[in-house]
Amino acid sequence: MGQLSIFVDESGDFGEYSTHSPYYIITMIFHDQSKDIQANINHLNNSLENMGFGKDFAIHTEPIIRREEIYENMNPNERRAILSKLFYFVMKSEISYKTFLFEKRQFDDLLRLEGRMAKEMSLFIRENIEYFQTFDEVILYYDNGQRNLNRILNSVLFTELSKYDVRKVSPKDYKLFQVADLICTLQLLNVKHKKKELSKSELLIFHNPKDLKKQFLKPIQKKEFKGFK
Repeated sequence: MGQLSIFVDESGDFGEYSTHSPYYIITMIFHDQSKDIQANINHLNNSLENMGFGKDFAIHTEPIIRREEIYENMNPNERRAILSKLFYFVMKSEISYKTFLFEKRQFDDLLRLEGRMAKEMSLFIRENIEYFQTFDEVILYYDNGQRNLNRILNSVLFTELSKYDVRKVSPKDYKLFQVADLICTLQLLNVKHKKKELSKSELLIFHNPKDLKKQFLKPIQKKEFKGFK
């Protein structure tokens, strides 16, 4: 018995369907606190410091791809190197993830979309309830970035779990929250890869569709949540 941390991030918004925002993606990162990943965190921090970033630096995937914010003057290989460091941290750490992807044009209105989100997350927990019940405490970490999602998460956990706690987070304080952001983006890229809709900015970072799939999309599947082993 122990503590399970769940870090949640999202990609997309609750607005109407548009070509610029066709999906809503939610990623949950699961970390059994008995599995120590501090050495991996220290290694990642040291690698980033060697690149000139301070201890409060938070990796935010989409601005890296779009060359925004502090990444504006970095070349594609420099930006890819940052993403790669976070990606390898994921692959080396004893964590797992579950992603929920919703195509917004399938829903007539916001209530139907919210209802589907709640239904799928509830079903996931029910199907894996034995796993969640092995922990004395489940803690949800979310930055309250979107009120709709915050409400759905709390409603689902309150209904499905006998006991849980909530912590508001800042991305700079938790590497696993940054991991949730990364995996949301990779899941979106996976959809775009299948539909052959990768943008020029994305191809600059990942070189070509084949490399993206081989070096990122296929390996990350090893970290998908599988419940009891």
